[in-house]
Amino acid sequence: MQGGSGSAQECRARIEAKLRAALAPEYLEVVDESELHRGHPGAASGGGHFRVRLASSEFEGCSRTQRHRVVYRALQDLMGPEIHALALELYTPGEWDESTS
Repeated sequence: MQGGSGSAQECRARIEAKLRAALAPEYLEVVDESELHRGHPGAASGGGHFRVRLASSEFEGCSRTQRHRVVYRALQDLMGPEIHALALELYTPGEWDESTS
């Protein structure tokens, strides 16, 4: 990650902290996939590519679109300068348990 502020590891830590504060997740994994997109025109801006796997009771009763909006709202100040692309895998705790069993 070239632009934004700090390293990709620092950005990953900021993403995790913001999501923990906003959603109190039962499970959270943030993966930096920026290396997979080296040479991609969007990567030249410096923003990283990240994948988030998150299970939170905050998603109970929410549609997939609503879940995405909640996450984007929590990360809004990082979108653009530090995050170029964000892949989201969002679950309720029950859905997470089913997917991992």
